[in-house]
Amino acid sequence: MSNINTSVPTANGPGAKAVGSFRGPFAIMTVLFFMWGFMTVWNDILIPQFKEAFTLTYFEAMLVQFAFFGAYAVGGLVYYLVSMVSGDPINRIGYKNGVILGLIIAAVGSALFYPAATAASYPFFLVALFVVGLGFAMLQIAANPYVTILGPERTASSRLNLSQGFNSFGTTIGPIIAGWLIFSVFMRAGTHGADSVKMPYLGFAAVFLMLAVFFKLAHLPDFTNTDRIEEGGGALKHPHTVLGMVAIFMYVGGEVAVGSAIVNVLGTPRLGGIAKDVASSYLAYYWGGLMIGRFMGAFALSDLSRQVKHLLVVCVPLTAFLVILALPRIGTLLHQDWHQAAELCSFGNAMHYGALLLVLLAGFFLGESSPQRMLAVFSGIIILLLAVGMAGAGETAKWAILGVGLFCSVMWSNIFSLAIEGLGPLKSQASSLLVLAILGGALLPPIQGAVADAAGIQFSFVVPMAAFGYIAFYGLYGYRAGRIPAGGKVQSAAG
Repeated sequence: MSNINTSVPTANGPGAKAVGSFRGPFAIMTVLFFMWGFMTVWNDILIPQFKEAFTLTYFEAMLVQFAFFGAYAVGGLVYYLVSMVSGDPINRIGYKNGVILGLIIAAVGSALFYPAATAASYPFFLVALFVVGLGFAMLQIAANPYVTILGPERTASSRLNLSQGFNSFGTTIGPIIAGWLIFSVFMRAGTHGADSVKMPYLGFAAVFLMLAVFFKLAHLPDFTNTDRIEEGGGALKHPHTVLGMVAIFMYVGGEVAVGSAIVNVLGTPRLGGIAKDVASSYLAYYWGGLMIGRFMGAFALSDLSRQVKHLLVVCVPLTAFLVILALPRIGTLLHQDWHQAAELCSFGNAMHYGALLLVLLAGFFLGESSPQRMLAVFSGIIILLLAVGMAGAGETAKWAILGVGLFCSVMWSNIFSLAIEGLGPLKSQASSLLVLAILGGALLPPIQGAVADAAGIQFSFVVPMAAFGYIAFYGLYGYRAGRIPAGGKVQSAAG
């Protein structure tokens, strides 16, 4: 999932530490990033499950994402308005308390799944998802800037990418565990299909409450935010920022729309008629792609030497490929019958994904020194993959769609940095506004669902294709719209 970076506070007071001593707190924060990534991707499992349980159209089923990501937009808007009227709320309650509040709200929303399943009410489920989304919005607003200040400013992007990598690790294993629990362990004959989500989400509520207690007791550094969000809409006067908001909208919407449709599209005859429990496991390739790319970005943006950075960037996809290839063999050595893992990580699947990893590596080196060029290159590759997925069939179309996740990986950080570049004291205001752009995750999936109802699920990928077309435009021109710095030469985020 995409992450939100707001203003950058500073450490002060008697509890302030040297920036190099925050490794422990940073490790604690990575647990939080993992957890909300793990749960967010469960929406992709709820969509096919609710579609069948409540006999929904594709449009109606995609309202799962509308409720969840719509809460991000509502939460971001409320936060922005409060900030404009009475100052930054996080500065008053502290980053640690902001995280705790987000965890408690997410726990309440997760607990609401139990009565929603008991009542077999789809609208009730949407309300519960909206509450969970509000909690996650608060978590993102508090946690992302907190991570950026747990160390030197020059490596803030590296830490955020590393945290996002653990977030994506959660989204990688989340579908496998969710599919197993919802489609197998808690599925009971003779009960309503939605009944299988009761216990998993009740478990989430317990975990979030335990994390809230843990964060309350943990010794984390105290920071205050010295930035002031200016009155008025000054950030909206900058075209590259406004166009960046649209780019965030399109990115989050496109990424979520593709992930939301994968289980259903893999179940079509043209792509193999894969059963839901197996298709949900294939989501690990999609969301795992974001993890791979984000770890590559973390190394590339670190303060390591150029040679070491390049070595690590190459090692990440190579390691991922070897793990995929070796997993079934590990099961054999351990005398475990990992049937699903053997099918998911078969030699043929590993070869298809390995080819995509090579394309990712080439694209990464082509655009690593220029975030705008990387946006354009990666968006172009995604558009090509979606075109193949729409027009093709069988393994080629399947892997084209699953490969999209690899090239979504570092788009958030690139778009975000370009959108707030050169704003000075308006960066906090622009960051608050960019939170609203996550609304794309709420609106584009239902639009794709409506297209799927009218023209078929495979053709519906035209919606995210258009979204990534806009991101390519932003990487080619939009990032510099209206910006004429001293000397009349447009500068980029890369320098």
